[in-house]
Amino acid sequence: MSAVSDGPGVPPGPPAPEVVLRSTRVVLPDGVRPAAVEIAGGRIRAVREHSAPPVPGQVLRDYGDAALLPGLVDTHVHVNDPGRSEWEGFSTATAAAAAGGITTLVDMPLNSLPPTTDPAALTVKRATAREQAHVDVGFWGGAVPGNLGRLGPLHAAGVFGFKCFLSPSGVEEFPHLEPAALERAVRACAALDALLIVHAEDPHHLAAAPDGSRRYADFLASRPPAAEHAAVERLLDLAERYRARVHILHLSAATALPALAAARAAGVRVTVETCPHFLTLTAEEIPDGATEFKCCPPIRDAANREALWAGLAAGTIDAVVSDHSPATADLKVPDFGAAWGGISSLQLTLPAMWTAARPRGHDLADVVRWMAAGPAALAGLGHRKGALAPGHDADIAVFDPEAAFTVDPAALHHRNPVTAYAGRTLHGQVRETWLRGELIAVRGRVLARTGRLIDRDRAPGPAATPVRSSTTP
Repeated sequence: MSAVSDGPGVPPGPPAPEVVLRSTRVVLPDGVRPAAVEIAGGRIRAVREHSAPPVPGQVLRDYGDAALLPGLVDTHVHVNDPGRSEWEGFSTATAAAAAGGITTLVDMPLNSLPPTTDPAALTVKRATAREQAHVDVGFWGGAVPGNLGRLGPLHAAGVFGFKCFLSPSGVEEFPHLEPAALERAVRACAALDALLIVHAEDPHHLAAAPDGSRRYADFLASRPPAAEHAAVERLLDLAERYRARVHILHLSAATALPALAAARAAGVRVTVETCPHFLTLTAEEIPDGATEFKCCPPIRDAANREALWAGLAAGTIDAVVSDHSPATADLKVPDFGAAWGGISSLQLTLPAMWTAARPRGHDLADVVRWMAAGPAALAGLGHRKGALAPGHDADIAVFDPEAAFTVDPAALHHRNPVTAYAGRTLHGQVRETWLRGELIAVRGRVLARTGRLIDRDRAPGPAATPVRSSTTP
Protein backbone atom coordinates (compact mmCIF):
# COMPACT_ATOMS: atom_id res chain seq x y z
CA MET A 1 0.00 0.00 0.00
CA SER A 2 1.18 3.54 -0.63
CA ALA A 3 -0.11 6.76 0.82
CA VAL A 4 0.20 10.50 0.61
CA SER A 5 3.12 11.68 2.69
CA ASP A 6 3.00 14.25 5.41
CA GLY A 7 2.66 17.74 3.96
CA PRO A 8 3.54 21.19 5.31
CA GLY A 9 0.43 21.31 7.48
CA VAL A 10 -1.63 23.91 5.64
CA PRO A 11 -5.40 23.41 5.54
CA PRO A 12 -6.77 22.20 2.21
CA GLY A 13 -8.46 24.69 -0.09
CA PRO A 14 -12.09 24.57 -1.15
CA PRO A 15 -13.17 21.36 -2.84
CA ALA A 16 -12.83 21.30 -6.61
CA PRO A 17 -16.08 21.19 -8.60
CA GLU A 18 -17.17 17.84 -9.96
CA VAL A 19 -15.98 17.41 -13.53
CA VAL A 20 -16.88 15.08 -16.38
CA LEU A 21 -14.28 14.52 -19.12
CA ARG A 22 -15.73 13.02 -22.28
CA SER A 23 -14.15 11.63 -25.45
CA THR A 24 -14.81 9.16 -28.22
CA ARG A 25 -11.44 7.54 -27.37
CA VAL A 26 -11.03 6.74 -23.68
CA VAL A 27 -8.31 4.19 -22.84
CA LEU A 28 -9.88 2.00 -20.17
CA PRO A 29 -8.59 -1.23 -18.59
CA ASP A 30 -10.87 -3.23 -20.91
CA GLY A 31 -9.98 -1.34 -24.10
CA VAL A 32 -10.54 1.90 -25.97
CA ARG A 33 -14.11 3.17 -26.39
CA PRO A 34 -16.28 6.28 -26.16
CA ALA A 35 -16.91 7.16 -22.50
CA ALA A 36 -17.32 9.91 -19.94
CA VAL A 37 -15.07 9.97 -16.87
CA GLU A 38 -16.79 11.40 -13.80
CA ILE A 39 -14.47 13.03 -11.25
CA ALA A 40 -15.26 13.98 -7.64
CA GLY A 41 -12.98 14.65 -4.70
CA GLY A 42 -9.86 14.17 -6.81
CA ARG A 43 -10.77 10.60 -7.77
CA ILE A 44 -12.64 8.88 -10.55
CA ARG A 45 -16.13 8.27 -9.24
CA ALA A 46 -17.48 6.47 -12.29
CA VAL A 47 -16.92 5.77 -15.97
CA ARG A 48 -20.20 6.45 -17.78
CA GLU A 49 -21.49 5.93 -21.28
CA HIS A 50 -20.38 8.65 -23.68
CA SER A 51 -23.95 9.87 -24.11
CA ALA A 52 -24.72 10.12 -20.39
CA PRO A 53 -25.62 13.74 -19.58
CA PRO A 54 -23.86 15.48 -16.67
CA VAL A 55 -25.94 16.03 -13.55
CA PRO A 56 -26.58 19.56 -12.24
CA GLY A 57 -23.44 21.04 -10.71
CA GLN A 58 -21.01 19.05 -12.84
CA VAL A 59 -18.70 20.73 -15.34
CA LEU A 60 -18.53 18.95 -18.70
CA ARG A 61 -15.42 19.07 -20.88
CA ASP A 62 -15.89 17.35 -24.22
CA TYR A 63 -12.63 16.52 -26.01
CA GLY A 64 -14.15 15.12 -29.18
CA ASP A 65 -11.79 12.54 -30.70
CA ALA A 66 -8.74 13.42 -28.56
CA ALA A 67 -7.75 10.40 -26.46
CA LEU A 68 -8.08 10.28 -22.67
CA LEU A 69 -5.26 8.26 -21.12
CA PRO A 70 -4.47 7.60 -17.47
CA GLY A 71 -1.62 9.83 -16.37
CA LEU A 72 1.66 8.07 -17.03
CA VAL A 73 3.77 6.69 -14.18
CA ASP A 74 7.56 7.01 -14.59
CA THR A 75 9.43 4.98 -12.00
CA HIS A 76 12.92 5.78 -13.30
CA VAL A 77 13.80 9.48 -13.06
CA HIS A 78 17.07 11.06 -11.91
CA VAL A 79 16.07 14.44 -10.49
CA ASN A 80 19.57 15.08 -8.98
CA ASP A 81 18.17 17.51 -6.38
CA PRO A 82 19.67 18.59 -4.00
CA GLY A 83 23.39 18.70 -4.64
CA ARG A 84 23.43 18.57 -8.43
CA SER A 85 20.35 20.67 -9.08
CA GLU A 86 22.14 22.45 -11.93
CA TRP A 87 21.72 19.13 -13.79
CA GLU A 88 17.98 19.00 -13.03
CA GLY A 89 15.69 19.84 -10.12
CA PHE A 90 12.27 18.93 -8.76
CA SER A 91 10.65 22.06 -10.18
CA THR A 92 11.93 21.57 -13.72
CA ALA A 93 11.66 17.76 -13.75
CA THR A 94 8.08 17.71 -12.50
CA ALA A 95 7.11 20.53 -14.87
CA ALA A 96 8.51 18.47 -17.75
CA ALA A 97 6.58 15.46 -16.48
CA ALA A 98 3.32 17.44 -16.28
CA ALA A 99 3.77 18.82 -19.80
CA GLY A 100 4.43 15.28 -21.05
CA GLY A 101 1.37 13.63 -19.51
CA ILE A 102 3.29 12.05 -16.60
CA THR A 103 1.45 12.51 -13.31
CA THR A 104 3.59 10.34 -11.01
CA LEU A 105 7.34 9.86 -10.93
CA VAL A 106 9.68 7.97 -8.61
CA ASP A 107 13.08 9.57 -8.06
CA MET A 108 16.30 7.56 -8.17
CA PRO A 109 18.55 7.63 -5.09
CA LEU A 110 21.79 8.72 -6.75
CA ASN A 111 23.24 11.82 -8.41
CA SER A 112 21.78 13.91 -5.60
CA LEU A 113 23.90 14.89 -2.60
CA PRO A 114 23.35 13.21 -0.24
CA PRO A 115 22.25 10.02 -2.01
CA THR A 116 19.10 8.45 -0.57
CA THR A 117 20.80 5.72 1.43
CA ASP A 118 19.47 6.43 4.94
CA PRO A 119 16.36 7.97 6.52
CA ALA A 120 18.11 11.32 7.13
CA ALA A 121 18.92 11.65 3.41
CA LEU A 122 15.32 10.75 2.55
CA THR A 123 14.16 13.56 4.84
CA VAL A 124 16.40 15.98 2.93
CA LYS A 125 14.98 14.75 -0.39
CA ARG A 126 11.42 15.19 0.80
CA ALA A 127 12.08 18.66 2.12
CA THR A 128 13.64 19.65 -1.21
CA ALA A 129 10.80 18.21 -3.30
CA ARG A 130 7.79 19.16 -1.20
CA GLU A 131 7.13 22.72 -2.36
CA GLN A 132 8.44 22.20 -5.91
CA ALA A 133 6.36 19.25 -7.12
CA HIS A 134 3.99 19.77 -10.04
CA VAL A 135 3.18 16.02 -10.05
CA ASP A 136 3.16 13.28 -7.42
CA VAL A 137 6.66 12.18 -6.40
CA GLY A 138 7.95 9.07 -4.64
CA PHE A 139 11.47 7.89 -3.84
CA TRP A 140 13.65 4.83 -4.25
CA GLY A 141 16.28 4.08 -1.64
CA GLY A 142 19.82 2.99 -2.36
CA ALA A 143 21.59 -0.28 -1.50
CA VAL A 144 25.34 0.37 -1.28
CA PRO A 145 28.16 -1.46 0.51
CA GLY A 146 27.91 0.72 3.62
CA ASN A 147 24.20 0.42 4.40
CA LEU A 148 23.18 -3.19 3.70
CA GLY A 149 22.66 -3.93 7.38
CA ARG A 150 20.42 -0.90 7.80
CA LEU A 151 17.90 -1.16 4.98
CA GLY A 152 14.99 -1.78 7.36
CA PRO A 153 14.69 1.78 8.73
CA LEU A 154 14.86 3.27 5.23
CA HIS A 155 12.21 0.83 4.03
CA ALA A 156 10.00 1.72 7.01
CA ALA A 157 10.48 5.41 6.20
CA GLY A 158 8.59 4.93 2.94
CA VAL A 159 10.91 4.24 0.00
CA PHE A 160 9.44 2.03 -2.72
CA GLY A 161 12.45 -0.30 -2.80
CA PHE A 162 16.22 -0.27 -3.18
CA LYS A 163 18.45 0.41 -6.16
CA CYS A 164 21.90 -1.08 -6.59
CA PHE A 165 24.58 -1.22 -9.27
CA LEU A 166 26.63 -4.26 -10.24
CA SER A 167 29.23 -2.07 -11.98
CA PRO A 168 30.50 1.44 -11.12
CA SER A 169 27.67 3.98 -11.07
CA GLY A 170 29.68 6.95 -12.30
CA VAL A 171 29.51 8.82 -8.98
CA GLU A 172 31.81 7.91 -6.11
CA GLU A 173 29.21 8.46 -3.37
CA PHE A 174 27.08 5.57 -4.71
CA PRO A 175 29.41 2.51 -4.98
CA HIS A 176 28.43 -0.69 -6.74
CA LEU A 177 27.96 -4.07 -5.07
CA GLU A 178 30.49 -6.85 -5.49
CA PRO A 179 29.03 -10.40 -5.71
CA ALA A 180 29.11 -11.09 -1.95
CA ALA A 181 27.51 -7.74 -1.17
CA LEU A 182 24.88 -8.31 -3.85
CA GLU A 183 23.90 -11.60 -2.26
CA ARG A 184 23.65 -9.86 1.11
CA ALA A 185 21.41 -7.17 -0.43
CA VAL A 186 19.14 -9.80 -2.01
CA ARG A 187 18.82 -11.59 1.35
CA ALA A 188 18.04 -8.33 3.15
CA CYS A 189 15.38 -7.34 0.62
CA ALA A 190 13.84 -10.81 0.75
CA ALA A 191 13.54 -10.53 4.53
CA LEU A 192 11.73 -7.19 4.13
CA ASP A 193 9.79 -8.36 1.06
CA ALA A 194 11.22 -5.20 -0.51
CA LEU A 195 11.85 -4.76 -4.22
CA LEU A 196 15.50 -4.69 -5.31
CA ILE A 197 15.92 -2.77 -8.58
CA VAL A 198 19.21 -3.40 -10.32
CA HIS A 199 21.46 -1.74 -12.88
CA ALA A 200 22.48 -5.08 -14.35
CA GLU A 201 25.85 -4.91 -16.12
CA ASP A 202 28.58 -7.34 -15.07
CA PRO A 203 31.83 -5.38 -14.65
CA HIS A 204 33.94 -8.34 -15.81
CA HIS A 205 32.44 -7.99 -19.28
CA LEU A 206 32.96 -4.23 -19.49
CA ALA A 207 35.91 -2.34 -20.87
CA ALA A 208 36.74 1.33 -20.54
CA ALA A 209 35.55 3.42 -23.45
CA PRO A 210 38.65 4.73 -25.21
CA ASP A 211 39.63 8.20 -24.04
CA GLY A 212 39.59 10.73 -26.81
CA SER A 213 37.34 8.67 -29.06
CA ARG A 214 34.45 10.39 -30.85
CA ARG A 215 33.37 7.07 -32.39
CA TYR A 216 30.12 5.66 -31.05
CA ALA A 217 31.22 2.20 -32.21
CA ASP A 218 34.11 2.30 -29.73
CA PHE A 219 31.82 3.13 -26.84
CA LEU A 220 29.28 0.47 -27.88
CA ALA A 221 32.00 -2.19 -28.02
CA SER A 222 33.01 -1.35 -24.45
CA ARG A 223 29.58 -2.41 -23.09
CA PRO A 224 28.63 -5.62 -24.92
CA PRO A 225 25.33 -7.50 -24.51
CA ALA A 226 27.19 -10.20 -22.57
CA ALA A 227 27.61 -7.77 -19.68
CA GLU A 228 23.84 -7.47 -19.27
CA HIS A 229 23.17 -11.14 -19.91
CA ALA A 230 25.69 -12.31 -17.29
CA ALA A 231 24.35 -9.89 -14.69
CA VAL A 232 20.76 -10.95 -15.34
CA GLU A 233 21.65 -14.63 -14.99
CA ARG A 234 23.30 -13.93 -11.60
CA LEU A 235 20.28 -12.00 -10.38
CA LEU A 236 17.86 -14.69 -11.49
CA ASP A 237 19.83 -17.29 -9.57
CA LEU A 238 19.79 -15.17 -6.38
CA ALA A 239 16.12 -14.28 -6.75
CA GLU A 240 15.20 -17.94 -7.08
CA ARG A 241 17.42 -19.00 -4.20
CA TYR A 242 16.06 -16.45 -1.72
CA ARG A 243 12.51 -15.98 -3.14
CA ALA A 244 13.36 -12.29 -3.49
CA ARG A 245 11.65 -9.70 -5.68
CA VAL A 246 14.09 -8.27 -8.22
CA HIS A 247 13.56 -5.81 -11.05
CA ILE A 248 15.89 -5.37 -14.02
CA LEU A 249 16.35 -1.70 -14.85
CA HIS A 250 16.65 -0.28 -18.40
CA LEU A 251 17.16 -3.56 -20.25
CA SER A 252 19.08 -2.87 -23.44
CA ALA A 253 20.35 -6.31 -24.51
CA ALA A 254 17.55 -8.40 -26.00
CA THR A 255 19.71 -11.52 -25.67
CA ALA A 256 18.69 -11.65 -21.99
CA LEU A 257 14.96 -11.96 -22.79
CA PRO A 258 14.78 -15.79 -23.15
CA ALA A 259 16.38 -16.30 -19.73
CA LEU A 260 14.00 -13.79 -18.19
CA ALA A 261 10.95 -15.40 -19.77
CA ALA A 262 12.03 -18.86 -18.63
CA ALA A 263 12.69 -17.67 -15.07
CA ARG A 264 9.31 -16.01 -14.84
CA ALA A 265 7.60 -19.16 -16.14
CA ALA A 266 9.40 -21.08 -13.39
CA GLY A 267 8.03 -18.76 -10.71
CA VAL A 268 11.03 -16.50 -10.15
CA ARG A 269 9.86 -13.09 -8.88
CA VAL A 270 11.41 -10.91 -11.57
CA THR A 271 10.15 -7.91 -13.53
CA VAL A 272 11.79 -6.00 -16.38
CA GLU A 273 11.71 -2.51 -17.83
CA THR A 274 13.15 -0.90 -20.92
CA CYS A 275 13.26 2.69 -22.15
CA PRO A 276 11.99 4.66 -25.14
CA HIS A 277 15.51 5.35 -26.42
CA PHE A 278 16.19 1.61 -26.75
CA LEU A 279 12.93 1.19 -28.65
CA THR A 280 13.18 4.21 -30.95
CA LEU A 281 16.89 4.86 -31.61
CA THR A 282 19.61 2.64 -33.10
CA ALA A 283 23.38 2.51 -33.00
CA GLU A 284 23.54 2.78 -36.79
CA GLU A 285 22.08 6.31 -36.77
CA ILE A 286 24.19 7.82 -33.95
CA PRO A 287 26.78 10.26 -35.36
CA ASP A 288 30.32 10.22 -34.03
CA GLY A 289 30.75 12.85 -31.33
CA ALA A 290 26.99 12.96 -30.58
CA THR A 291 27.26 12.18 -26.87
CA GLU A 292 23.69 13.25 -26.20
CA PHE A 293 23.03 9.60 -27.22
CA LYS A 294 25.44 8.15 -24.64
CA CYS A 295 23.83 6.05 -21.91
CA CYS A 296 24.67 2.91 -19.93
CA PRO A 297 23.72 0.30 -20.98
CA PRO A 298 24.00 1.62 -24.53
CA ILE A 299 21.65 2.04 -27.46
CA ARG A 300 22.26 -1.04 -29.64
CA ASP A 301 21.59 -1.99 -33.25
CA ALA A 302 18.30 -2.12 -35.13
CA ALA A 303 17.95 -5.91 -34.86
CA ASN A 304 18.27 -5.66 -31.08
CA ARG A 305 15.65 -2.90 -31.04
CA GLU A 306 13.14 -5.08 -32.88
CA ALA A 307 13.83 -7.95 -30.48
CA LEU A 308 13.00 -5.64 -27.57
CA TRP A 309 9.70 -4.79 -29.26
CA ALA A 310 9.00 -8.51 -29.52
CA GLY A 311 9.71 -8.83 -25.78
CA LEU A 312 7.20 -6.08 -25.09
CA ALA A 313 4.55 -7.71 -27.24
CA ALA A 314 5.14 -11.06 -25.53
CA GLY A 315 4.82 -9.57 -22.06
CA THR A 316 8.38 -10.39 -21.00
CA ILE A 317 9.03 -6.66 -20.52
CA ASP A 318 6.64 -5.17 -17.98
CA ALA A 319 7.19 -1.43 -18.28
CA VAL A 320 8.65 1.37 -20.36
CA VAL A 321 10.13 4.27 -18.37
CA SER A 322 12.35 7.19 -19.24
CA ASP A 323 15.58 6.72 -17.26
CA HIS A 324 15.73 10.51 -17.53
CA SER A 325 19.36 11.18 -16.56
CA PRO A 326 20.27 14.74 -17.53
CA ALA A 327 23.45 16.74 -17.09
CA THR A 328 24.70 20.19 -17.92
CA ALA A 329 25.71 20.77 -21.53
CA ASP A 330 29.39 21.09 -20.66
CA LEU A 331 29.45 17.46 -19.45
CA LYS A 332 28.33 16.24 -22.88
CA VAL A 333 31.73 16.78 -24.50
CA PRO A 334 32.08 15.10 -27.93
CA ASP A 335 34.26 12.31 -26.48
CA PHE A 336 32.41 9.09 -25.69
CA GLY A 337 35.03 8.14 -23.11
CA ALA A 338 34.77 11.38 -21.14
CA ALA A 339 31.15 12.51 -21.61
CA TRP A 340 28.51 12.00 -18.93
CA GLY A 341 26.18 9.14 -19.84
CA GLY A 342 22.45 9.70 -19.72
CA ILE A 343 19.48 10.44 -21.98
CA SER A 344 17.33 13.47 -21.27
CA SER A 345 13.79 12.70 -22.40
CA LEU A 346 11.23 13.02 -19.61
CA GLN A 347 8.82 15.35 -21.43
CA LEU A 348 9.05 13.36 -24.68
CA THR A 349 8.53 9.75 -23.64
CA LEU A 350 4.87 9.48 -24.64
CA PRO A 351 5.17 10.92 -28.17
CA ALA A 352 8.45 9.05 -28.72
CA MET A 353 6.81 5.74 -27.82
CA TRP A 354 3.66 6.45 -29.81
CA THR A 355 5.74 7.41 -32.86
CA ALA A 356 7.43 4.00 -32.74
CA ALA A 357 4.51 1.89 -31.54
CA ARG A 358 1.88 2.87 -34.10
CA PRO A 359 3.70 1.67 -37.24
CA ARG A 360 4.39 -1.65 -35.49
CA GLY A 361 0.67 -2.29 -35.07
CA HIS A 362 0.34 -1.32 -31.41
CA ASP A 363 -2.48 0.87 -30.12
CA LEU A 364 -2.88 3.34 -27.27
CA ALA A 365 -4.02 0.57 -24.93
CA ASP A 366 -0.61 -1.08 -25.37
CA VAL A 367 1.21 2.17 -24.65
CA VAL A 368 -0.88 2.71 -21.51
CA ARG A 369 -0.15 -0.84 -20.35
CA TRP A 370 3.59 -0.27 -20.72
CA MET A 371 3.82 3.32 -19.46
CA ALA A 372 1.03 3.68 -16.90
CA ALA A 373 -0.35 0.37 -15.60
CA GLY A 374 2.98 -1.50 -15.71
CA PRO A 375 5.08 1.04 -13.78
CA ALA A 376 2.21 1.63 -11.32
CA ALA A 377 2.07 -2.09 -10.54
CA LEU A 378 5.85 -2.22 -10.19
CA ALA A 379 5.80 0.48 -7.51
CA GLY A 380 2.77 -0.95 -5.72
CA LEU A 381 0.59 1.93 -6.92
CA GLY A 382 -1.76 -0.08 -9.09
CA HIS A 383 -4.68 0.37 -6.70
CA ARG A 384 -4.74 4.14 -7.31
CA LYS A 385 -2.55 5.06 -10.29
CA GLY A 386 -2.14 3.96 -13.89
CA ALA A 387 -5.77 3.29 -14.90
CA LEU A 388 -8.99 5.16 -15.63
CA ALA A 389 -11.11 3.21 -13.16
CA PRO A 390 -13.46 4.07 -10.30
CA GLY A 391 -11.59 4.75 -7.07
CA HIS A 392 -8.35 5.68 -8.81
CA ASP A 393 -6.81 9.13 -8.62
CA ALA A 394 -8.20 11.31 -11.40
CA ASP A 395 -4.83 11.56 -13.16
CA ILE A 396 -5.51 12.01 -16.88
CA ALA A 397 -3.60 12.95 -20.01
CA VAL A 398 -5.51 14.38 -22.96
CA PHE A 399 -3.57 13.19 -25.99
CA ASP A 400 -3.88 14.00 -29.68
CA PRO A 401 -2.46 10.93 -31.47
CA GLU A 402 -2.57 12.53 -34.92
CA ALA A 403 -0.64 15.73 -34.13
CA ALA A 404 3.04 15.98 -35.06
CA PHE A 405 5.83 18.30 -33.95
CA THR A 406 9.57 18.78 -34.29
CA VAL A 407 11.53 18.61 -31.05
CA ASP A 408 13.11 21.92 -30.05
CA PRO A 409 15.23 21.33 -26.90
CA ALA A 410 14.91 24.99 -25.90
CA ALA A 411 11.13 24.62 -25.70
CA LEU A 412 11.27 21.78 -23.15
CA HIS A 413 10.98 22.23 -19.40
CA HIS A 414 14.16 20.23 -18.75
CA ARG A 415 16.72 22.41 -17.00
CA ASN A 416 19.32 21.85 -19.73
CA PRO A 417 18.44 21.94 -23.45
CA VAL A 418 20.19 18.69 -24.36
CA THR A 419 18.28 15.69 -25.71
CA ALA A 420 18.86 12.84 -28.13
CA TYR A 421 15.52 13.68 -29.76
CA ALA A 422 16.51 17.18 -30.90
CA GLY A 423 15.25 17.92 -34.42
CA ARG A 424 13.19 14.73 -34.67
CA THR A 425 9.59 14.75 -35.77
CA LEU A 426 7.41 12.97 -33.23
CA HIS A 427 3.73 12.05 -33.48
CA GLY A 428 1.26 12.67 -30.69
CA GLN A 429 0.93 15.74 -28.48
CA VAL A 430 -0.24 16.08 -24.90
CA ARG A 431 -2.96 18.75 -24.90
CA GLU A 432 -3.78 18.73 -21.20
CA THR A 433 -2.73 16.99 -18.00
CA TRP A 434 -4.95 16.52 -14.94
CA LEU A 435 -3.70 15.54 -11.48
CA ARG A 436 -6.29 14.32 -8.98
CA GLY A 437 -9.03 16.12 -10.86
CA GLU A 438 -7.21 19.43 -11.27
CA LEU A 439 -5.93 20.77 -14.57
CA ILE A 440 -2.16 21.24 -14.19
CA ALA A 441 -0.87 21.69 -17.75
CA VAL A 442 -2.28 22.95 -21.06
CA ARG A 443 -0.35 22.53 -24.33
CA GLY A 444 3.00 22.55 -22.56
CA ARG A 445 2.20 25.42 -20.21
CA VAL A 446 2.32 24.29 -16.59
CA LEU A 447 -0.31 25.91 -14.40
CA ALA A 448 0.21 24.83 -10.80
CA ARG A 449 2.38 23.01 -8.28
CA THR A 450 -0.11 20.68 -6.66
CA GLY A 451 1.98 17.49 -6.60
CA ARG A 452 2.17 15.44 -3.43
CA LEU A 453 4.87 13.25 -1.97
CA ILE A 454 3.86 9.60 -2.01
CA ASP A 455 5.40 6.71 -0.14
CA ARG A 456 4.70 3.33 1.38
CA ASP A 457 2.55 2.56 4.39
CA ARG A 458 2.11 6.00 5.83
CA ALA A 459 -1.06 7.76 6.90
CA PRO A 460 -2.45 10.38 4.50
CA GLY A 461 -1.51 13.96 5.10
CA PRO A 462 -2.49 17.28 3.55
CA ALA A 463 -1.36 18.28 0.09
CA ALA A 464 1.45 20.69 -0.55
CA THR A 465 0.47 24.34 -0.72
CA PRO A 466 -0.89 25.02 -4.23
CA VAL A 467 1.42 27.44 -6.03
CA ARG A 468 -0.01 28.88 -9.22
CA SER A 469 1.83 30.63 -11.97
CA SER A 470 0.72 32.16 -15.21
CA THR A 471 4.07 31.59 -16.84
CA THR A 472 6.03 28.43 -17.56
CA PRO A 473 8.48 27.65 -14.72
